[in-house]
Amino acid sequence: MIRALPEAPVSIRRDDVSHAEAEWAEIALRSPVLAATFRRYLTQISTFLSPNSVIAADLSFRTLTWFLDERGSDVRSVAGLDRNLMEDFAVWLSERPGLKGPLSVSSRRQRLGMLHMFFERIIDWDWPGAPARNPVFIGDLPGRPDSMPKALDDEDAAKLMARAQAEPDPRRRLVVEVLGRTGMRAGELCDLAPDAVVHLEGKPWLHIPVGKLRNDRMIPLHPEVAALLETWSVVNAEHIARHQRLVADHRGRLDRHMVHRIVKRMGRDAGIGHVHPHQLRHTLATQAINRGMRLEAIAAMLGHRNMEMTLVYARIANRVVAEEYEAVSARVDAQYAQPSSLPADAETPDMTRLRQEADSRMLGNGLCTRPVELDCRMETVCESCAYFKTGPEFVPVLIRQSDHARKHNQEDRAELFNGLLKQVIQETT
Repeated sequence: MIRALPEAPVSIRRDDVSHAEAEWAEIALRSPVLAATFRRYLTQISTFLSPNSVIAADLSFRTLTWFLDERGSDVRSVAGLDRNLMEDFAVWLSERPGLKGPLSVSSRRQRLGMLHMFFERIIDWDWPGAPARNPVFIGDLPGRPDSMPKALDDEDAAKLMARAQAEPDPRRRLVVEVLGRTGMRAGELCDLAPDAVVHLEGKPWLHIPVGKLRNDRMIPLHPEVAALLETWSVVNAEHIARHQRLVADHRGRLDRHMVHRIVKRMGRDAGIGHVHPHQLRHTLATQAINRGMRLEAIAAMLGHRNMEMTLVYARIANRVVAEEYEAVSARVDAQYAQPSSLPADAETPDMTRLRQEADSRMLGNGLCTRPVELDCRMETVCESCAYFKTGPEFVPVLIRQSDHARKHNQEDRAELFNGLLKQVIQETT
């Protein structure tokens, strides 16, 4: 019987822990030296890597032992894991089924990558039995899938949000709305601290803890979500204090498996098919870039460590209509108390830029960056306003507007749009 391998793990449940421990007990009986080395390494990396990284390394080691057991290998220590064996393991991985079809490229890449780092580290640490050179090369890792982010379109996103707002279970509604309006990862939502919501000059911000890339961040919080979180905190204060997590109630604290089930069920009830939590993150990023938010601001909002992670969203060509985005995101009808506050000077320059980006109004050919406190006296002549801002992504619209003006003998308008086009070209060259 061919063992179906699990995909790249994102978290682990209690029954998974007991299953893993039982497997390690069996491995220790067959290969005590190999098991001891692997377990020692897992203990060591737990001091500087995230728990999910340790889980991934644990699964990679157990997968390797499944391979050794299946082929009847007599390898009993790390010294026996040579290059030929690891090449065979890479082939074996590529032929294995996953739980829902062929084992994905991401899972195979993760298994081999974890083993590469294992050998790399134990060689550097001069551990007994470490090979003279790393038997797993970087080139052994299959290439990353170059697929576009699977974001919901505006119509489906609106359906999902409408279904969430009609949800009678407060936890389910909270999960979908918070993920959809903040772009958080599922694990970050589960790990929110009880005091994650703070206020700067009366505006709500959310402190997102150290996540996948070992970085925490502050993002501006939609007022409606802030109201939901405030109500949730008041109703579940006792449970939040007991579990030391913001999203906790009488059923206990939230975990990633619950988040996946909640989002999946909400998508099904909304009539839009299968939806997973990370899709909501992609959806928010897509909406943000479509409304003109800078890539730097999107990276700050999503907690990306480098711009390469964010640039994938710049490949999205179809722009959405601003009114549709606003219909989804701007429903503010709740007054709420401030759970905590920070001094006004606690807002850093990066936070200020991110808030300003989030507050910009989308126009047909650019952004209005006028502060909300100022009245607009330009009426419909936005392009000649000092607060008007445009960029390369609006060039097709500006060209069409210039052509339309010339076609209707509107020389002043044509000159205005041509000037904006020249300005964009100069700024990008």
